Amino acid sequence: MFAPAAPVPAPSALVLFSGGQDSATCLAWALARFSRVETLSFDYGQRHAVELECRTQVLKALRERFPEWGAKLGEDHTIDLRVLGQISETALTQDMQIRVAENRLPNTFVPGRNLMFFTFAAAVAYRRNLKVLVGGMCETDYSGYPDCRDDTLKALQVALNLGMDSRFVVETPLMWIDKAATWKLAETLGGAPLVELIRLETHTCYMGDRRVLHEWGYGCGTCPACELRSKGWATYQGERKG
Repeated sequence: MFAPAAPVPAPSALVLFSGGQDSATCLAWALARFSRVETLSFDYGQRHAVELECRTQVLKALRERFPEWGAKLGEDHTIDLRVLGQISETALTQDMQIRVAENRLPNTFVPGRNLMFFTFAAAVAYRRNLKVLVGGMCETDYSGYPDCRDDTLKALQVALNLGMDSRFVVETPLMWIDKAATWKLAETLGGAPLVELIRLETHTCYMGDRRVLHEWGYGCGTCPACELRSKGWATYQGERKG
């Protein structure tokens, strides 16, 4: 008589966790699926560096309020990539007004950012024996950044696996959903407590403004990131009431 096969543990994951709404939702998504989850952030000289402070509060709150997830949360990593900010003339890394550039992209686009993020993430994951790389990129409700597109991330997964002779899987849970559905996903994963944690503790505003608490969270209320977040919140609340 054959003994039953031992259960195969769920793979481990590394989440690109900036401290914003999208990456926080992706972190919850990963914690609901994988046996061990580590987190990674980047200091690239962003104007909204307050997100790096917010992320520590989110991680602390997740451990305290969601003990089952807290038991899965492993090491948190931060990589200094300020050289990216030094070579980038963008509204996210320089003190300039947000506008649409000649190439029809908003000047908040930091060229190469996500390509570098995933390359460094794969290097960390290789060393830490983490097989899944999770990012909050989306091409449904977004600013048109080419490095957020599904084709870009699929191509990058191929390049990383060839270059490191590995079998990484790049997961982008938000790729085909809008901001309202992102709020809904958070509710599905962790109920009202997770929605409230994301609303109050995460940071999305490009200006790094946390002076005013709106219904949807803190922010200047006028930058493209705030507009997307507030619009998504309004739609999400309307759907709940309807």
